[in-house]
Amino acid sequence: MNRRVYLAAVGTSISAGLAGCSTVRSVFDDEPCRGDECTIGMSRNEFLPAEYEASVGESVVWKNTSGADHTVTAIEESMPDGATYFATGGYDDEETAREAWHDHTGGRLGPRATFEHTFEIPGRYDYICEPHVKGGMIGTVVVTE
Repeated sequence: MNRRVYLAAVGTSISAGLAGCSTVRSVFDDEPCRGDECTIGMSRNEFLPAEYEASVGESVVWKNTSGADHTVTAIEESMPDGATYFATGGYDDEETAREAWHDHTGGRLGPRATFEHTFEIPGRYDYICEPHVKGGMIGTVVVTE
């Protein structure tokens, strides 16, 4: 069979098969948090909302609502004294969390996955997405009494 004719036929059948789909990429498109499933969503390059106010004892749930891999990595120097460190992957400190991402994508929060942390001490908590921090993916949780 002529290679060009074969490739054209395969391309036509794939296009015809996809014609009934409303969108081929819909599985990978960003989507907002809905209902009680999450508190903070993650688009391809930002936390939504970028700043969230929580109460002491409140659990905050991040959901990767995009098709990209993300992390939630707390910035230790911004955390109040005595606060429990938090990061996807369960790391005990920022250095370990960052190194784990760069060594083997440790702490990876894949598409549609969630991460939860309960805040027990009031104050400001800054956090980043390690693979997208250079693009400005930075968030804040402000915990009040």
